[in-house]
Amino acid sequence: MKDTPPSTAPDLAEKFAAWLKFLQFEKHYSPHTLRAYTNDLLSFFDFLTRYNGKPPSLNNLGDTSIQDFRAWLVRETTQGMSAATRARHISSVRSFLKWMDKNGHLHNAAIGTVRTPKKPHRLPRVQPEEDIRKAISLGEDSWIVARGNALFTLLYGCGLRIGEALALDYKDLPHDGTLRVMGKGRKERMVPVLPAVENALQGYMNQCPFTFDAKTPLFLGARGGRLKQSVAQKQMRDLRRALGLPETMTPHALRHSYATHILQAGGNLRVIQELLGHASLKTTQKYTDFDNRQLLEIYDTAQSKSQRTQKKD
Repeated sequence: MKDTPPSTAPDLAEKFAAWLKFLQFEKHYSPHTLRAYTNDLLSFFDFLTRYNGKPPSLNNLGDTSIQDFRAWLVRETTQGMSAATRARHISSVRSFLKWMDKNGHLHNAAIGTVRTPKKPHRLPRVQPEEDIRKAISLGEDSWIVARGNALFTLLYGCGLRIGEALALDYKDLPHDGTLRVMGKGRKERMVPVLPAVENALQGYMNQCPFTFDAKTPLFLGARGGRLKQSVAQKQMRDLRRALGLPETMTPHALRHSYATHILQAGGNLRVIQELLGHASLKTTQKYTDFDNRQLLEIYDTAQSKSQRTQKKD
């Protein structure tokens, strides 16, 4: 998380620190989510400091008006921030103010009237099966290559988030064809594991130069510590360049592809929701949008081909 102190008066800085602890220790938010919330609020506090000519206190934040919020959003728009980014910033500020209100620190009525920018409807970045096969079929030339192969096979074969995969320890290895995963909000789920995933994991561990025990991280870095997300993401970037794969081939795209390919094979949406660990079915339904788009593209292609044939006749 960012260590930069907030541009606020001491009373607000104290509550901000308490809120972050609440998110970390009670809500069990991931480091990635905590960084996003922290940076969003620090940016908002910086704006208020410049806008009002002084760091905001609890009273100042409580008095922030709809005009002040609009001025903040206008500045973000002129700085080129997307609707999705602005929507996330508003959500972060709302979350903080809701917590402040619930705990009796301050009440701000204006935040409830702030409109969230409409985010463009983004479809999941699903990868063709042949591209995924290229990315997870590199063999075991070295333990680092074998580690990447095992990690990416696990992400696609079980639909895990990269943070979930990297949080696994040796004791968490699959048993009886299932894997226990700790997801967002400390919500646990069980996912089936294909033999190909188990084989990739075993191939990596056979080559790994470090010794495993129950508490050893399953995916190890070059020095024996837990593998970092940034290192795994760089390995995927290098892999893309070496194989000529599209930039949309990312660790998280493997999770999207897992869900979409199950759906296309006739999988039940509720089952996919459980496999992915989604709290809401609405989140899972975006995969049906992708599948419907593909059907429309196939239909349009067929229609165009039919029209060309009719003209020839």
